[in-house]
Amino acid sequence: MLKRLFTYTLLFASLLLCTSCFEILEEISFNKDGSGRITVTANLSKSKSKLASVMLLDSVNGHKVPSRDDIDLAIKNAVDHLKKTEGISNIEKSVDYDNYIFSIARDFKSVANVNSIFKEMINNQNRREKTSFSTTNFSYNKVNHQFKRHFKYDASIKRKFNSLKSEDKKVFNDASYTTIYRFNSSVKSVSNSGAKIAPNKKAVFMRVPALSLITGQQTLENTIQLINN
Repeated sequence: MLKRLFTYTLLFASLLLCTSCFEILEEISFNKDGSGRITVTANLSKSKSKLASVMLLDSVNGHKVPSRDDIDLAIKNAVDHLKKTEGISNIEKSVDYDNYIFSIARDFKSVANVNSIFKEMINNQNRREKTSFSTTNFSYNKVNHQFKRHFKYDASIKRKFNSLKSEDKKVFNDASYTTIYRFNSSVKSVSNSGAKIAPNKKAVFMRVPALSLITGQQTLENTIQLINN
């Protein structure tokens, strides 16, 4: 269903392999009924000068450099497919070639709708690369007012990383994965010691170095307990 969305992900993976400083940002604004809005952003702005030069090349370290046309088409295809996904609406894309920041945002009726997108992407990756990465997803218990970010580490991720060339490994040195979750209710507690509750108690922030995720030293797993107010 989302084969082209996965192609979009691969295109950005190729672009990310051309720079050693990037951030993947996962933002969710969550409503009490379980609906909300999710935005996923690839922020390469700290390497924009280097990328401006890289984009003029055909390949770097054996990796094809996607053209603007490649990226624009992939994003368009991703948006078109998201429009056909049950429970997904109000899709917006943002493409900034001056700062190399790319994002797609969409509303969802429940986290199950978001899970279906991630599941299809992971399944496609497993089939293509013959791996067994686990699906990363979300859950929300309306009765207990508990939001969970699930993340199950798979050792094959580290093995895949170790098989990369040394130059390719370097690109993850300054890379990070950041999550920001915003709620209408106040946050009572979080299970991940790396997560920080905002001063207003209505948001949770966490930034994890990419290498820590790859090696299994840190996780995105987090249980956020909300106060019913």
